[in-house]
Amino acid sequence: MPTPTLHEALTPRDLEILRDVVRSFILTGVPVSSRAVSKHSGMGLSAATIRNTMADLEEAGYLSQPHTSAGRVPTEFGYHSYIESLSPAPRISPEDKLRIDEHFPFGGESEELVGRASQLLAELTQQIGMIMVPAIGDTILKTLTLVPLSGARVLCVIVSSSGFVDSKMIELDSPASPEDLVAASNYVTTHFAGMTLRQARDHLLALMAEERAQVDRWLATTLAVAQRALDDVHGADVLVEGTSGVLTQPELADVRRVRRLVEKFNDRAQLVQVLNRLISGGRGVRVVIGEESELTSDVDFSLVATTYGTEEQELGKVGVFGPSRMNYRRVIPLVEYLGERLSQALQSTASGLR
Repeated sequence: MPTPTLHEALTPRDLEILRDVVRSFILTGVPVSSRAVSKHSGMGLSAATIRNTMADLEEAGYLSQPHTSAGRVPTEFGYHSYIESLSPAPRISPEDKLRIDEHFPFGGESEELVGRASQLLAELTQQIGMIMVPAIGDTILKTLTLVPLSGARVLCVIVSSSGFVDSKMIELDSPASPEDLVAASNYVTTHFAGMTLRQARDHLLALMAEERAQVDRWLATTLAVAQRALDDVHGADVLVEGTSGVLTQPELADVRRVRRLVEKFNDRAQLVQVLNRLISGGRGVRVVIGEESELTSDVDFSLVATTYGTEEQELGKVGVFGPSRMNYRRVIPLVEYLGERLSQALQSTASGLR
């Protein structure tokens, strides 16, 4: 497949006809004929001239023809060329901006903020809103608190520097005193705050191995409790909203395509891997269309996504997943702005924790 970029060989007329085909297909979902383009292009060209241009665009890889007698539809290359031709870059509408600002005040619970992001994307676009929630083990530790329960059970509450909270119940070999648990909490927070949880766990294991023969009772308890508290932390997950609305799209009239879509969301671990691979670090929106990825190919969908996070670290990806004929002029700036506002809100939460 050609690298998605505009060719200098495209004349202004070629580009305008390509834009018209893309806009028409986005609106109707029906292959676009030269006659349809001639009716509303405003260029004063005959259907024959437009038909010849569309044939040239097909040969160059911008359009395809599903059936011999049908009109033409954009290819991945055609969509990307259309997106790159949106100059000046499309800006978020005042209505969308206001809606997002209302939902993302500075500060708030981090879990609530990311959950709100996927819901809002689904509502605003009528597509699938997706957001990757970071693995707690990959977030930066702020505090660890150990709370005694009955018997030898202890509740471990981990707070990351970005405001994400994880709690788990652990079972010790024997009961620990409240004083020992407070001391263990303070020790981990003091010595390992600023590391990711996985780094903190690795340091603890190394410390246990080095001092196994000479460690005192208090430090032994501290290391044992902390090691169990930081072990087996949950992995990254993906929150998905809006699947029911997308099922009404004509692209999903085929039951087999619906089944494939459901299968993609059932395996969340693989979905996380795909998102990480597709959306690399750094600012800006990435658009993945059709055959460009295993996530989008067999359902003819597109992913418009960006990263979000705090000043300290990237936390995940957020975006819209839906039929390839989505309204890119609106969706791209919407995803970009929501990612920025979510990051700002999380940064405010992180600053408030310091």
